[in-house]
Amino acid sequence: MTAVEQRHRTGGRRLSPGARKSVLVVHVIASVALLGEVWGLVILNLAAALTDEVPLAHSAYRLMSFLVFGGGIPLSMIALVTGIALGLGTHWGLARHWWVAAKLGLLVATVLVGMLAFTPEAMAAATEHGVRPDAGGRWRQVAAVSVQLLMLVTATALSVYKPKGRIRDR
Repeated sequence: MTAVEQRHRTGGRRLSPGARKSVLVVHVIASVALLGEVWGLVILNLAAALTDEVPLAHSAYRLMSFLVFGGGIPLSMIALVTGIALGLGTHWGLARHWWVAAKLGLLVATVLVGMLAFTPEAMAAATEHGVRPDAGGRWRQVAAVSVQLLMLVTATALSVYKPKGRIRDR
């Protein structure tokens, strides 16, 4: 088999072992930090949803915005970029194994839930004048971040167990 055939068969250019480990370390750190950030959002959302103290709810929603923009968005982008780099630069590939594709889909879905369903700024604005948001709105926020947490825990489990199964045979 020629070098070109071997490269095509194995998916193209590979990361060197040192580069792979470096990218993997950054990926694991960003992914675990994102999981912790979302856990913090669940706790803050529960505190805001359950309290009768509007100033406490307002502070919780304001803090959530800082966590999202200072942690969640950058961490999810780092996890996404490093995950794609690992998929393209290792034998796992991006669309070769179900668990890799599922992890990618779960991270993208986590980002989409954050973009479309999680609105801490609106909740902070609603509480700014001492008015408690309606229960439905409060619990939708709890549900959004809880779904994000579940997706990230599932992605973490997939990383550890790496269930067998290829998307397609070559």
